[in-house]
Amino acid sequence: MHMADALISPVVGGAMWAATAGVAAYSIKKVQTEMDEKKIPLMGVMGAFIFASQMINFTIPATGSSGHIGGGLILAILLGPYAGFLTIASVLAIQALFFADGGLLAYGCNVFNMGFFSCFIAYPLIYKVLMKKEYSTKRIFLASVLTAVIGLQLGAFGVVLETLFSGKTELPFGTFVLLMQPIHLAIGVVEGLVTAAIATYIWNARPEIMEKASSGETIGNISIKKVVAGLVAAAVVTGAGLSWFASSNPDGLEWAMIKTAGTAELEATGGLHQQLSDLQSKTAFLPDYSFQANEDQPEQSTGEGEEAWPAVDGGTSTSGLVGGSLTLILAALVGGGISLMKRRKYRINS
Repeated sequence: MHMADALISPVVGGAMWAATAGVAAYSIKKVQTEMDEKKIPLMGVMGAFIFASQMINFTIPATGSSGHIGGGLILAILLGPYAGFLTIASVLAIQALFFADGGLLAYGCNVFNMGFFSCFIAYPLIYKVLMKKEYSTKRIFLASVLTAVIGLQLGAFGVVLETLFSGKTELPFGTFVLLMQPIHLAIGVVEGLVTAAIATYIWNARPEIMEKASSGETIGNISIKKVVAGLVAAAVVTGAGLSWFASSNPDGLEWAMIKTAGTAELEATGGLHQQLSDLQSKTAFLPDYSFQANEDQPEQSTGEGEEAWPAVDGGTSTSGLVGGSLTLILAALVGGGISLMKRRKYRINS
């Protein structure tokens, strides 16, 4: 559900940048009360894990489409909504800048669609309500699936509204929404299952992490070394190896665009779109999660007109490891910066 710049107008892109910046500023202010030295590495490793996980598109049977997890919900469950939102914003920033996944103008839209709806609507209004009475494996499963589905439906509808307000006549509202919502319903179910599996693992390993995140408390004296080590290992394995098994089918957004407009890429018009495209082409040193193609080198073919699967590719593995590392560093820097702000504020007040 990473929107390209061609899908939105500068006005909508600017408005969503402003909205995202406002939510980020509010999150930075609120998260200071729950930030401690242990949440910083947890933000980093969770960001790396979500980056790697988003590289794996899974096939949606009988549709010719695919999808990947958004990650906003699991981040909110383990980090709380404020740190979760800042972490998904870090993931999407690394993807847009260095891998050309999602446009720079559309960055605000992408953060809002994948972060705001999951962290600030679905998580507090659905997940926390369902989990209020007690934590159990069954309740975690039901709450995760239902919340993920609703969060992704809201995000998909956000995409439709943003293209509508941008005046994209190639994507008429009625047709586009009737394609976007069902395909992301299926994707949401899979994301819910993945979220439930991760949340159950954390609950069995360190239930206090989820309890502290829910109540907005610091992690405190709880040992999280095993959890962090497990997430690091999962991020490395996913980014370096499991990413080879990603589906080559168009994702839910591309699929809906093809069905609606006959193409997965709209033509971008306007100087700002071109300027940002030029900037992104300079910063993205691993575009599309692979090494940049050499124009003088002919494309290799399997001889059957179909892409090989699994797509064993050193560029993909490198992208998974480099991107995960960059995301870990950025998310940890964000957490560390907030922690410094908290300590400075405490010294001033005392």
